[in-house]
Amino acid sequence: MIELLSLDFMRYALAAAVLVGLTAPAVGTFIVQRRLALLGDGIGHVALTGVALGFLTGTAPVLTAVVVAALGAVAIELVRARGRTSGDVALALLFYGGLAGGVMLIYLTPGGSTASLNSYLFGAITSVNRQDVWVIAVLAVLVLAVLAVFGRELFVLCQDEEVARSAGLPTRFLGLLIAVVAAVTVVVAMRVVGLLLVSALMVVPVATSQQLTRSFRATMALAMLFGVLATVGGLTSSFYLDVPSGAAIVLLALAGFAVALAVGRFVRRSRTRESIS
Repeated sequence: MIELLSLDFMRYALAAAVLVGLTAPAVGTFIVQRRLALLGDGIGHVALTGVALGFLTGTAPVLTAVVVAALGAVAIELVRARGRTSGDVALALLFYGGLAGGVMLIYLTPGGSTASLNSYLFGAITSVNRQDVWVIAVLAVLVLAVLAVFGRELFVLCQDEEVARSAGLPTRFLGLLIAVVAAVTVVVAMRVVGLLLVSALMVVPVATSQQLTRSFRATMALAMLFGVLATVGGLTSSFYLDVPSGAAIVLLALAGFAVALAVGRFVRRSRTRESIS
């Protein structure tokens, strides 16, 4: 570990890994509770268009990705809320449109090719610099601040939208808020695990935590812990084994889920036996 911390680029990568490991599962807890586990994938594909737009216009790809991803998330929420298209169909539209838009825009960029998108598609955490860490930190703090301020309202919305509406909560605003927060989170995580794998970091730690906890708050706290362990562990493994960091992070998260699933089943069986006896 001392060897890792002695390298500037690894220190930046570890800082980004911790920030993403905390933020993605925190937002993912609300998304999973609302049964929109694939929302991150849809937004990730739209963010790809934003990245390509940044290359085309010569601006920062992260900023254009935030704007385009947020607009796409708002669009999907409005379509879903109005009931004109079911959630899965609306997400499919994001998948196809975002991917096609990104490929088209990158080919319209002078000297551009799909190779330019690789670091955003699959992650390139070791290329993160000091400026990237500051951008990720600011966006992560904004996301966590929103969740802290509106956490109770978002919890009610994700549990039951009808109950939230009858309680007088602004369900339309809250729905748009969680969609925009998810979009920002996708952009925050894209340099760490890549746009194609970002949804896994938002969902898998939450699913892992659900095997071991019962309350919403405990699920979120444990999911954030699992997220940090997955990102830091995956990054460390990729450094020593010379493998892609994004893939290592996701595979480690999936291994954690398998262990938690086995432990959860064992605990439940033990409790059942004790209650019978």
